[in-house]
Amino acid sequence: MHEDVPERLTALLKKFENADDLEMRTMSLLEYADKYRVVPPDVAVRPFQPGHRVHFCESEAYVWAVPRGNGTLDLHFAVENPSGVSAKALAAILSETLSGLTPDQILAVPDDLVQRVFRQNISMGKGMGLLSIVEMVKKLARQHVKSAGPVP
Repeated sequence: MHEDVPERLTALLKKFENADDLEMRTMSLLEYADKYRVVPPDVAVRPFQPGHRVHFCESEAYVWAVPRGNGTLDLHFAVENPSGVSAKALAAILSETLSGLTPDQILAVPDDLVQRVFRQNISMGKGMGLLSIVEMVKKLARQHVKSAGPVP
């Protein structure tokens, strides 16, 4: 694993990589989906701005990166499809492991994150949507690096 990958994410990836039992993996993902919290109203309210919508995500997901005063970001998500369990699990994972990190640390998220967490247990369409959530998080982090100011 790349040494720049955030420590909390590395620990989570090891947990999933060591979980060979499909039922245990599924239970872990369901636990993360239960941890999902919708974006707080001080960050965004419905109807959400289209610029925060994740393209290709069947669960109609949205992502926000809110800068803290210390140069780190807090990640917030909305998953509008009540059946979007995988998207909710990924949102909770990303929020838990990446919030409070710098944009550069967030950009170190491995490109194969979705595959490593979900393995082959998802359809191609769902996988593309989940990958798009990760890409949106990185896009917002890049925007913050470029502007060195608040991410809209």
